[in-house]
Amino acid sequence: MLLDVRQIASFADYFVIASAMNPRQARALVETLSKELRGEGIRPRQEGPVDSGWVLLDYGAIIVHIFSPEMRAFYGLEELWEAATPVVLVQ
Repeated sequence: MLLDVRQIASFADYFVIASAMNPRQARALVETLSKELRGEGIRPRQEGPVDSGWVLLDYGAIIVHIFSPEMRAFYGLEELWEAATPVVLVQ
């Protein structure tokens, strides 16, 4: 899910909220994003280890949240940021 949070948040423009079915998939997502964007000279600040159920990659204007299904349901960012404008929703 890609949310446009520009109208309601001063610290970011977009949130990407994704699910990884297991730590291996989360690690692959983090590594792929980091590798691809590093080639563009972009390096994130990472919060949380990949096996924690929630990894946050802070790219400044874009914040990527990678959740396990259980943690995504528990934290409910979609509901917390329901005033944001959905840009892309993939299921």
